[in-house]
Amino acid sequence: MAFEPSRKHTVASLRAARGKHKYAMLRVETLDEAAAAEAAGVEIFSVPPAMIMDRRFREVAPNAFAFPGENFYEIGGTDDFLRWAFPLVKHGADAVYCSGSLGTVRALADHAIPVCGHVGLIPSKRTWTGGFTAVGKTLDSAKRVWEQCVALEEAGAFAVEIEVVPDAITAAIAEKTSLFLLAMGGGAAGDAQYLFSDDVLGQNRGHTPRHAKVYADFAAEYDRLQEMRTTAMRAFADDVHSGAYPADDYLVKAEAEVASDFRDWLSTNG
Repeated sequence: MAFEPSRKHTVASLRAARGKHKYAMLRVETLDEAAAAEAAGVEIFSVPPAMIMDRRFREVAPNAFAFPGENFYEIGGTDDFLRWAFPLVKHGADAVYCSGSLGTVRALADHAIPVCGHVGLIPSKRTWTGGFTAVGKTLDSAKRVWEQCVALEEAGAFAVEIEVVPDAITAAIAEKTSLFLLAMGGGAAGDAQYLFSDDVLGQNRGHTPRHAKVYADFAAEYDRLQEMRTTAMRAFADDVHSGAYPADDYLVKAEAEVASDFRDWLSTNG
């Protein structure tokens, strides 16, 4: 059975809003995060594929323009991508993310599946650009980002994630391309600003990317909750060891006569 796509946003409406409205975009990993992002007015979600397949997703986020994303090596080649994408579209995906080949992007687009490509720092392909570092800081690398945008547009992509690219380079590209630009560390010229919920919520304990603005400190809250959890469990264990639990308040009682009759019966039949 097919699920509903976004009730509010479409590829056409996103394109029509270029230059008029800046979209907020988050990677959400749980239904709680999806519900919070919907309530907060975040319009575009990147989600795990399993979330799209969960009927509860559209119950909590009916208006989000949502597309599932996995690295190409988790999916495979062109035929694998098509087999992966069709059920997701059936179950309400508004688009799909593809870090695979141009041929794969073209095949998806040929089947009218809205597809988003990726340029700049592509973590799964970082060896080609020097690791986890900005891309486009030299003339040659900036040209390469542009050439990749052109190739993706010609292959039929409607959007591209432009990641950790100097803002001036993104701004120049935005003036020349019709692609909908999802900027993750790509500057203000992006049509959408894209961050991970883990960073926005302060859930990460390791390195926080330069472009990631932290708005909460969930890590500290998790530490506080873990201390409360440990304290409560320690108190429970101490009560059990001392005999304080279970006290009378936590016991199921039987009538004294029933208990006595049962003991008499056991002495004879047990």
